[in-house]
Amino acid sequence: MFAVHFMEKNIIVLTQVLRDIPKVDDELKIKGRKGKVISVQETEENGIHVLVEFEKVVEKSKASIKDLGKKKRK
Repeated sequence: MFAVHFMEKNIIVLTQVLRDIPKVDDELKIKGRKGKVISVQETEENGIHVLVEFEKVVEKSKASIKDLGKKKRK
């Protein structure tokens, strides 16, 4: 059993106790976000840091400012 710390830009996103260590270029999903394993580093006896790169989040387009000022007629 290994304590696996999933990290993005030196920020721990998730820590799990796993039997299998993820490999480089593995696809995974953490907290609803798709990601890819970039590197795996062994830190302690049973500790492992996994660097993950998540896909960019695409924001939905907002309504234009002009449309917000208009009111519908009854």
